[in-house]
Amino acid sequence: MKFLAGVDEVGRGPLAGDVVTAAVILPANHGIEGLADSKALSSRQRENLYADITSRALCWSVARCSVAEIDRFNILQATLMAMRRAVMALSQQPDYVAVDGNRLPQWEYRGEAVVKGDGRVECISAASIIAKVVRDAEMKALDITYPGYGFAANKGYGTPQHLEALARIGATPIHRRTFAPVREQLELVQSGLFD
Repeated sequence: MKFLAGVDEVGRGPLAGDVVTAAVILPANHGIEGLADSKALSSRQRENLYADITSRALCWSVARCSVAEIDRFNILQATLMAMRRAVMALSQQPDYVAVDGNRLPQWEYRGEAVVKGDGRVECISAASIIAKVVRDAEMKALDITYPGYGFAANKGYGTPQHLEALARIGATPIHRRTFAPVREQLELVQSGLFD
């Protein structure tokens, strides 16, 4: 097996923002130290590793599914679609694909789903780090566009600050309308209009 791609996602659980996936093919002797599950690393460690991965990988790509796609297809299907897009965007097509989790997208690639793969398989760890750094940067930028929700800190997850802002300010265009806290807030607004 010459070209092993690792694939991971970030952003399945948040109430806002896209789900972001990455695919990475590392050379056999990549020399990148410290690869691990992105959640086990500090922000600084992730950013340093991101620079190493993007400069030393044979190839890498980032893909996503939008909030509209998440609401249309559901988060699982959107995640699998984004993973497929990431692998298809690689400049070198892989011989085998290792995906973090317990589900493989429907595709023509040979591969396997690896539970907790982001902490066990280096190319999945690399994909985890790239996806996390990219999505975190996007949520920091969206915090400027949509102030008050704490997106820079909570990355769209349903923290108390985010839920309070959702109740006080309402949903933004980047909120996932099919996720329960957002849907419930929208239903409250709708019912209030017709009282």
